[in-house]
Amino acid sequence: MHHGDLLAISDLHIAYAENREIVETLRPGTDADWLIVAGDVGEKYADIEWALTLLRDRFAEVVWAPGNHELWTHPSDPVELRGEARYAHLVELCRSLGVHTPEDPYPVWHGEGGPVTVAPLFVLYDYSFRAPGATTKEESLRIAHDSGIVCTDEHLLHPDPYPSRDAWCRERVRRTEERLAAVPEDHRTVLVNHYPLVRHPTEILRYPEFAQWCGTELTADWHRRFRAAAVVYGHLHIPRVTTYDGVRFEEVSLGYPREWRPRPPRTPLRRIPLTAEVPDGAH
Repeated sequence: MHHGDLLAISDLHIAYAENREIVETLRPGTDADWLIVAGDVGEKYADIEWALTLLRDRFAEVVWAPGNHELWTHPSDPVELRGEARYAHLVELCRSLGVHTPEDPYPVWHGEGGPVTVAPLFVLYDYSFRAPGATTKEESLRIAHDSGIVCTDEHLLHPDPYPSRDAWCRERVRRTEERLAAVPEDHRTVLVNHYPLVRHPTEILRYPEFAQWCGTELTADWHRRFRAAAVVYGHLHIPRVTTYDGVRFEEVSLGYPREWRPRPPRTPLRRIPLTAEVPDGAH
């Protein structure tokens, strides 16, 4: 009997018609397949609702972690909520659909490699992946502004009621650590976050200044501390697998059409293998 696969994708960006068409083609291989969606479904509430509804209808379970784009207060979105209120509204949407969020009990995968706790995370970033040569957040931001490499979050991702995105990040890290510490000791985890939990994957970015919007140093040891069998992330639009301390980090983004068009065609869904062994050549 096939227990299904744990499949993953991120950065659907369905404001692009070509990406929406790809989402319409996403289907499980079996009735038991789960789908992890690691953020950046879209910017507008109605688009996010459309995509998650479609996916929830097809897959046995859907696990969602928010990206930065979902948290934008876009000028053309009738839903004008900002910051934490917008996030809470998206969590309510997911609950109405039966989609797992970072605010719900973490689901347990009992398929191959299980039992494994699948933990969607929302921890944001705190500018600690600083631009080359910067020693403070302010310096790092100045270098980015001077080079013209500035994330749209600076205009559209509001941290209300927190004074800054990094303050919101610190609070999210604190809450999330408490939740992860409560996972049963005999369970390994699949940690799902929009951003990489370690800085290393950002080192191949074309514009190193952009790394400051890509995570936080506060999560650097989570894959070890919380017994990760795999870490699933997106955001960088560089789909690949890397290994840290014997743990597979899977960047599962679809990305923008101009990014995926030149690549050889592949199924956009990544199967997440959950092996117990530490792979050779881990670093």
